[in-house]
Amino acid sequence: MSKRLEDFIEMNRDQFDDLEPSADLWAKIEMHLPAQHTELKTREAKTFSLGFVMRVAAAVVVVMGIGFATYIHSQRKQGVDLAAINPIYAQQQVEYTSMIESQRTELKSIAKTDPQLYQQFSAEIAKMDSTYNQLKNQLPTSPNQERVLHAMIHNLQIQTEVLNQQLNVIEQFNKMKEDQKDETKSI
Repeated sequence: MSKRLEDFIEMNRDQFDDLEPSADLWAKIEMHLPAQHTELKTREAKTFSLGFVMRVAAAVVVVMGIGFATYIHSQRKQGVDLAAINPIYAQQQVEYTSMIESQRTELKSIAKTDPQLYQQFSAEIAKMDSTYNQLKNQLPTSPNQERVLHAMIHNLQIQTEVLNQQLNVIEQFNKMKEDQKDETKSI
């Protein structure tokens, strides 16, 4: 804008600000608008009616209920009661699991002295453990849960036998090392 125009507006500001629109101006404008605009206004008011809010609330409750039921169902799937399937197998599962844990702890003792041998032994056990976990995941949905549980117990038995063999190999290996040390000392 030019400097003269700005100065003119600044000097005559009071004269420009004295005019304000009348209070009923908007009502007159609305009268001249097409009917479509007024229908839109009434539709907007209806979208937040009590019935609409109740339908939305009911839908939210249904969705939350389904989500909760799904969560409860998945929690039950994960926690299968082995004793309810077969109490003897459940007891064996606990016994073998604790035995395997103690054998694995023993096996870890060679990790420092012979890491390569430990890795080989651990790889074999990891394969069997993977099979066990697959069976465990199949258990909740299996039509013959007792059979799957029996396969799990059988897997644990094999793991125990393999760990025993591995521990025997380590024991023999250590004994052989000691014998070699004794022979070198006596020479």
